[in-house]
Amino acid sequence: MIDISPHLAHDIVTRTMRIIPFNVNVMDAHGVILASGDESRVGALHDGALLALGRQATVEVDSAAAARMHGAKPGINLPLVVGGQLCGAVGLSGEPDAVRQFGELVRLTAEMILEQASLAGELQRDSRHREAFVLNLIRDEPGERPDLQAWGRRLGLDFGRVQVVFLVELDDSDGDDALAKLQSLQLALLGREPALLSAATGPDELVLLDVLDAEPAVIEQQARRRHQALGALLQELCSTPFRLTMGLALSGIDAAAISCQSARSAARIGRRRDIQLGATDRHHTSYYDLALPVLLSGLAAGWQAERLREPLARLSRERSGSQLRRTLDAWFANGESATATAAALHIHRNTLDYRLRRIEELTGLDLGRSEDRLLLYVSALLGESS
Repeated sequence: MIDISPHLAHDIVTRTMRIIPFNVNVMDAHGVILASGDESRVGALHDGALLALGRQATVEVDSAAAARMHGAKPGINLPLVVGGQLCGAVGLSGEPDAVRQFGELVRLTAEMILEQASLAGELQRDSRHREAFVLNLIRDEPGERPDLQAWGRRLGLDFGRVQVVFLVELDDSDGDDALAKLQSLQLALLGREPALLSAATGPDELVLLDVLDAEPAVIEQQARRRHQALGALLQELCSTPFRLTMGLALSGIDAAAISCQSARSAARIGRRRDIQLGATDRHHTSYYDLALPVLLSGLAAGWQAERLREPLARLSRERSGSQLRRTLDAWFANGESATATAAALHIHRNTLDYRLRRIEELTGLDLGRSEDRLLLYVSALLGESS
């Protein structure tokens, strides 16, 4: 049974008294007045409502009957039924002959408001249930997998299908304002994409879990198309600047956790790379565009990682290390083309040649050797992913 809150009762009174010239009272299932146009009556027991609730029928109280009832006034009282269950009553003050014509209108309005509130509550409970599932899924605790499988079946999620996580990060927001914007976006997405599972993982971060149906050979293509479509939808729904990052698409009960981890790494690396390249207006990042640095981010510890980072560490110890690092990043970003790199850095070709020779001297690597270039590239990527 739905419980009529004082807030809902006040809403019913306010909305109905805008269209009828009589006082309206809303009572709970025990006949207590929750809201009234006459605020002095709030909290009192309404005898007419008790009769209507007991008989489950409309009860009219004229002046003569009201005189025999404690604190009663002439009027009409109608039971409220939502979802087949009696949940309260609504009353109109006035002589029955005068208010009778408005009784059904007020009851229908009140029941409509209560039904909408009940549906909204069910949707909110369902949303919380779905959100809790996503949070547990991306956490990937092996001991919880049997429960997650049963939970997934109830929600219609087949772990044999390809899953992909999209990470939405809102920019330029803080505190309660950011959380309110995130919740509003989540609700809007639910309305437009009801099959999309989502969970807020921070005050300005939302995880979206989607399911794809594609053959292995075209999974990446379909994931990219979905990434683009979601980006366009977010542009429409979200007035706040955001970054949308797509993780690795794969199947299995641990797929969502892996996809989420890869999306987080890609988002971190993408932000750092955009800053380096001065591309501050980008809204999309993808694991598939940053696969190597994302995969290398798993090599953050150990002696191997230390040795791989050593070439870049030698550059950082040099006074001009930051300049040389930017030069190296630009050289790799431009396909190791000296002409394109010099143009991107707005420097003379001779200046670029000098810097590249200096990089060779400091790192002890020969940029003419494929193996040395690869080592230096991995060193740069590993530093980027840490």
